[in-house]
Amino acid sequence: MRAGLSIAIAGAGPAGLAAALYLHRAGHKVTLFERFEKPVPVGSGLILQPTGLTILHDLGLFGEIAALGSRIDRLHGTDARSGRTVLDVRYRALPGGRFGVAVHRAALFGVLYRAVLREGIPIETGIEIETLDVGEVAALEDDGGRRIGSFDLVVDASGTRSKLRRHADVPVEPKPLAYGAFWASLDWCDEGFDARALLQRYDRARVMIGVLPIGRAEPGGDRMAAFFWSLKPDDAERVRAAGLEAWKARVIDHWPECTAYVDQIASFDQLSLARYGHHTLPIPAGRRLAVIGDAAHSTSPQLGQGANMALLDAAALAHALREKASIEDALATYARARRWHIRSFQMLSRLFTPFYQSDSRLLPFMRDSVVATAARIPPAPRILAALVAGTIVDPLRGIGLAEADWNRVAEAPAGPVTAVAD
Repeated sequence: MRAGLSIAIAGAGPAGLAAALYLHRAGHKVTLFERFEKPVPVGSGLILQPTGLTILHDLGLFGEIAALGSRIDRLHGTDARSGRTVLDVRYRALPGGRFGVAVHRAALFGVLYRAVLREGIPIETGIEIETLDVGEVAALEDDGGRRIGSFDLVVDASGTRSKLRRHADVPVEPKPLAYGAFWASLDWCDEGFDARALLQRYDRARVMIGVLPIGRAEPGGDRMAAFFWSLKPDDAERVRAAGLEAWKARVIDHWPECTAYVDQIASFDQLSLARYGHHTLPIPAGRRLAVIGDAAHSTSPQLGQGANMALLDAAALAHALREKASIEDALATYARARRWHIRSFQMLSRLFTPFYQSDSRLLPFMRDSVVATAARIPPAPRILAALVAGTIVDPLRGIGLAEADWNRVAEAPAGPVTAVAD
């Protein structure tokens, strides 16, 4: 497609920022719109998988994010009472030297945001986009009814609370999930914790505690950990009413080494309550509209794919616009390119989440006995690693990318680098 399209991107999170970089570099006139007065990251920690890392690598930003984040080689979970290992996923079960990079969301946001600023991409802040009027062009209106511009294409990257999603060909709204989590970003503690692993403790499926090393939120900052405790959002007020010390005692009873983390929490104000929803747009597009990231699909973070999916969406949209002669064809190509990867992980999330967050007694028993045993028998370790890595269905070939040679990338010095294809 010809360069020079006028493109509006609603939302300056990872999806919107990555899309802005791709589309600006392709020669389009891009404007970002953000509802906050100053773009800010939301959330604590996440694991960038080889899929998401490939996108950052393609954008020349891998070195920056790797310098801030913490390399992750395995995910390990044990039963809080028996100490039995019930989750053990290692990236080394996969070929190519794959690994994850755990980061604070502020680090991912900062790397992308600084790149957008360096390239002079305009960002309009304090604008809440309310609706879209499509004719020969796409006109945006804010929540006051003010027309804020006309564009050849609008990209909805405004997250799970998107107001533009209703203009997709088949709109779907998220359904709340029963379980969420308290989470906090705390100072990293070495004693008793693996700096290259996500560690979790379970008590059936009603209690899940996790500690994830997430590196530094910004250059020169202190090393941090994402700490989380799963619970039903409806139970949050009851937990608060019982008092902070009672909650801390529960955490320590399940995982004594976490004393070093809960001692850093002086108030429930330090804990954010995350609520999760599940939805998948059958077609993440409408007339002159592309829907990417959490606006297009969201689920429980059990498989940790949200940010990785968002980055893949941005790359897929840019690839489709580059390959097709019309916006309509490009949007159809974008939707097809992402369909099976997204649907497979949405399905797997719905399948696996109840084993770790639910009121069931049978499912955690199966997890801790049958599943935990079967997971050690080949080829299960490789399949589980591919699930976590996001490569169980290849999302890259269809969008014109090849995964990096991670053995070579890991040995490269920190800093922006160019993509290395297989």
